[in-house]
Amino acid sequence: MSTPALSFGSAARLYDSIRPGYPAAAITRALGPDPVRVLDLGAGTGLLTGALRATGHRVVAVEPDGQMRAVAAERHPGTRVLAGSAEDIPLPDGSVDAVVVGQAYHWFTPQDALPQIHRVLREGGVLAALWNVRDDRTPWVAALSAVVGSEGYGLEDAWQYGPVAPWFTAPERDLTEHTVTVPTGRLVDLVRSRSRYLTATPTERARLEREITDLTATHPALAGRDSVEMPYRTCGYRMRKI
Repeated sequence: MSTPALSFGSAARLYDSIRPGYPAAAITRALGPDPVRVLDLGAGTGLLTGALRATGHRVVAVEPDGQMRAVAAERHPGTRVLAGSAEDIPLPDGSVDAVVVGQAYHWFTPQDALPQIHRVLREGGVLAALWNVRDDRTPWVAALSAVVGSEGYGLEDAWQYGPVAPWFTAPERDLTEHTVTVPTGRLVDLVRSRSRYLTATPTERARLEREITDLTATHPALAGRDSVEMPYRTCGYRMRKI
């Protein structure tokens, strides 16, 4: 994983408290209706691990950042939470039915990660990459993205992360819409949980905080409200082991 990918550890608990979970419908579309053995790869604080467990799957989590891993282990007692990365997965060959990646595939080095993912999957196993993406079709969300940058992960019609052959079949794309209730006073925390903020200079951090605070106080959809419904689209790409 790249250095920015490892910037989240310093904000692990904040990340865990403010980032959205994953809708059950997106997981079912990726994995099917029956429980299977799943590797949550690049698991972070276990937000996807929790959603996978809630839908009945047997989960092992792998995460390179020690601080993120500690939160995941605390949140999900009884789940194996292992140190490792997409490029060096600490599991035996053919040991899982599916590998699911939430909000992390764009940090991987595909030429190293794909052979490792292929190795740990059983024959015909599934690789699914999921991203929760703010829905900028909502005006106040578009205004937020104008400050912090939009999240384009996976919303284009074509897979944008390079070839997956000869390891996997061509990615099949799916979108699931959902909303998450966010206290308006915590929209700034959502920004503080992003790599752009975590790797920024103190001056840039102060600017981001100031502009989000101003937006919360002045935008007609936000001003005077205790909470707001944040619309998301969960973009999923599903591939099978060749």
